[in-house]
Amino acid sequence: MKKNGIVKLKSAVGKLQRSLSLGRRSDSGQDDFDYDSTPVPEDVKEGHFAVVAVDAEEPKRFAVPLSCLTNPTFLRLLEAAAEEYGFDHEGAVTVPCRPSELEQILAEE
Repeated sequence: MKKNGIVKLKSAVGKLQRSLSLGRRSDSGQDDFDYDSTPVPEDVKEGHFAVVAVDAEEPKRFAVPLSCLTNPTFLRLLEAAAEEYGFDHEGAVTVPCRPSELEQILAEE
């Protein structure tokens, strides 16, 4: 059961990485990304993705660098998010932790 969850998490991380590779060009020289259908907020710089930390306190939104996808602590948060919220949603990734916890993880990067 746990192995199946890890496989799903790796698949979700892969999809997230592919969807965040903005500006990637196809062999035809055209953008693979449809900028009109998926607007990227201005505070999310290239190489980052949006994450919302949600716990008992007020939710807080973060722009998280892609390098966090190799951080074991952050990956555990993604696994907890998958268990609690599932994989099928659009927009920012929601993680079940206090914003202060996510701030601490980001400070380690």
